[in-house]
Amino acid sequence: MPFQIFELEYHQSLFERTVEYNLADSSVQCVNTRDLLTDAEAEELLHLDLYYPEVNGTRLLRERIAALYPGATAENVLVTVGAAQANSLICPTLLEPGDHVIVISPGYRQVWGLARNLGCQVSELQLHPEDGWRIDLDRLESLCTNSTKMISVVNPNNPTGSILSPDEMQRVVEICREHSAWLHADEVYRGTEFEREETPSFWGQYDRMVCVNSMSKAYGLAGLRIGWTVAAPEVIESLWRRHEYAVIAASGPSMKLAEIALQKPTRAMLLERQKKLSKAGHETLQSWMEQQNGAFSVVKPAATSIAFVRYHFDMPSLDLAEHLRKTSSVLVAPGIFMGTENHFRICVGYPSNKIRAALDRIAASLGALVT
Repeated sequence: MPFQIFELEYHQSLFERTVEYNLADSSVQCVNTRDLLTDAEAEELLHLDLYYPEVNGTRLLRERIAALYPGATAENVLVTVGAAQANSLICPTLLEPGDHVIVISPGYRQVWGLARNLGCQVSELQLHPEDGWRIDLDRLESLCTNSTKMISVVNPNNPTGSILSPDEMQRVVEICREHSAWLHADEVYRGTEFEREETPSFWGQYDRMVCVNSMSKAYGLAGLRIGWTVAAPEVIESLWRRHEYAVIAASGPSMKLAEIALQKPTRAMLLERQKKLSKAGHETLQSWMEQQNGAFSVVKPAATSIAFVRYHFDMPSLDLAEHLRKTSSVLVAPGIFMGTENHFRICVGYPSNKIRAALDRIAASLGALVT
């Protein structure tokens, strides 16, 4: 089988440093180290010995992560190089060639590609803007077969910002249990909710469960490249063995910074900062769209610093993205790379003047198509 490249990440790798406005990213404007640390913490970091760190993650970091999951302990946690590495460990650990995997579209297509490259059969449960991007649980159940090995969900969703209700979460678990399928829950946008409490984790609702998160999205600390998996200890052990082959360990300084960030008051500050930036950015986007003669629309997201913008004219999303990159020096993520055409994903978690300037370039670049 030909190797399935990660089209979205490849596209960003090629062009994110070549444009004036990169809106293709998916986290808020990130924090700088000085603003994150107290003077005492900065001094501690400067005196950190640069030995190999604990391979599965420092004990303190694993304890602080476990505290976010009721009933979890440090033995339920493996610290990884971002959620991306966590996912790249989970798929070959739990899946074999010929297994059936269900993913949600639109979505971040890492698990989709990893499973295909393992020789799995992959089905997509398509969400629709007309339904408010809500999940069709009857359709999900109908996609299951005798060989369904894993169902993968991202909650809150990337790129739509929709959130599963508690009843929807329970039904997803019931479907997995009925088919003895693993539930892979990518929860990197927990804590980005605008008008509600933090979305509960799937953790604890099912035994065949792996939860993934990171410091990148809700915390604005993408450069740390710190993620984690929470699972049963025997699953963590299996993931750990593959982790040793892949990277040995995450960065020691990054883990120290993550320990600091997950202290309760610091975590609360980071989440509030992210929500403030994201809400203001979404308001800027909405104001701009109202001036574009109906050329664009968005189903209002309940969370995340990203918007999945629908455009109401005829052009493939990759062509649109390339046109914007070349003519306006603005990078957006084509919807086709997330499994849904006639959309593009942008990050709005930046200061509003930056968002507005980039959006105005988009309108000017599209010209007659918009009007």
